[in-house]
Amino acid sequence: MPGEKIALFIDGANLYATAKSLGFDIDYKKLLKEFQGRGNLLRAFYYTAVIEDQEYSSIRPLIDWLDYNGYAVVTKATKEFVDQAGRRKVKGNMDIELAVDAMEIANHIDHMVLFSGDGDFTRLVEAVQRKGVRVTVISTVTTQPPMVADELRRQADVFTDIITLQSKIGRDPSERPVRPRDTDAGHGHTPQFLQRGPAPPQRAPANAAAMDDEENYE
Repeated sequence: MPGEKIALFIDGANLYATAKSLGFDIDYKKLLKEFQGRGNLLRAFYYTAVIEDQEYSSIRPLIDWLDYNGYAVVTKATKEFVDQAGRRKVKGNMDIELAVDAMEIANHIDHMVLFSGDGDFTRLVEAVQRKGVRVTVISTVTTQPPMVADELRRQADVFTDIITLQSKIGRDPSERPVRPRDTDAGHGHTPQFLQRGPAPPQRAPANAAAMDDEENYE
């Protein structure tokens, strides 16, 4: 609604997995513009875990780009553990950080937009709604199995399947990969840092192609 105060809450790993399952990349510049046009966008939170002891992580340039281009980026270090089968696992759950921020800002917004299908957020959505905030959940039911938990979808005031937003927030698949001579990396090209070598943060793209590390997070 025009004039309503909006806050976005993006579960980075969950959104990346959802978009990947549908075969497209998120253009975060377009995403921000889309919701700025829907009301008074107060905050756009982006949550992701990072592996701090890695010499180079492909998620770093995306985080830097988001941080300088209108997003409030919330990160924490992942934790490594060995499961019962002896397999090395990486855990980077950001649910608590997202929930705390949502409850803190709930009294100052009219509309919460949650980019996640994680059923753990159902009670959070219910709590925010009790404060008079309308909640939209954005995920997808078009995959098998659906990426959104049924209880979260039913709790939301509005459920939007992200596939209906693909033309508005998706990266243009016709855009060619970056070559070394390319300087315009802010419009969704495949970033140079995915070509087996790091690139300076200012070359980071506004899309989810940078997020190959995300799929390893739980």
